[in-house]
Amino acid sequence: MESKAKSDFPLLAASGLSKSFGGVHAVNNAEIKVTPGSITGLIGPNGAGKTTLFNLLSNFIRPDKGKVVFDGEPIQHLQPHQIAQQGLVRTFQVARALSRLSVLENMLLAAQKQTGEKFWAMVLQPHVVAKEEKELKEKAMFLLESVGLAHKAQDYAGGLSGGQRKLLEIGRALMTDPKLILLDEPAAGVNPTLINEICDRIVAWNQQGMTFLIIEHNMDVIMSLCDHVWVLAEGQNLAVGSPTEIQSNSAVLEAYLGKSE
Repeated sequence: MESKAKSDFPLLAASGLSKSFGGVHAVNNAEIKVTPGSITGLIGPNGAGKTTLFNLLSNFIRPDKGKVVFDGEPIQHLQPHQIAQQGLVRTFQVARALSRLSVLENMLLAAQKQTGEKFWAMVLQPHVVAKEEKELKEKAMFLLESVGLAHKAQDYAGGLSGGQRKLLEIGRALMTDPKLILLDEPAAGVNPTLINEICDRIVAWNQQGMTFLIIEHNMDVIMSLCDHVWVLAEGQNLAVGSPTEIQSNSAVLEAYLGKSE
């Protein structure tokens, strides 16, 4: 009973979020909730404010007003790297990688609070640093195996396809041991075979306890993956419900699909 009560309490809850750019209300008094262990979807037409909302949740841009609570603590005053250290990490619509570093090196850079980052630890605790580096390499290789990129570990990240870069970005996020991952269009620009692979891996990670909030234009992906779907239109909440409820919502059909029942 205790675990169920915990699962019903939002891991992420944002309310009253607003952000304007030059008088344009990109996000206007929006709210969103994500429960632990869920795969939650965020959809809406182009220009609805989805990526802006992601940026507000992760504080890549500051809200004009509103509140974001993650794991029971307000986070809207924290810097993005501090939010990541709290366990909320994100990917980007255009996957980012350090092209001239290897895939493995990209993974290792994501590890949090490495002892070797401190000068005196390198001098006074070389054995501790060496042991930690070995463990991190093993962890990185395990995660690369889980995203299907272990065979690319020593290749330059710049040589990866767009879909492989998205898998690398998810792998890097997993290196931080996150509680929640915000995925910004994981299927965009990816071939259908790799889309299925990404979806299968998201489901597998979710079954292991990982929580996801996903922006995606591919409705097949959203409807097959998500437990709950939030809809934005013109920066405001339009609807929320199960995939089945969203698919039959006339306001969503009109705003998002351009037709009504």
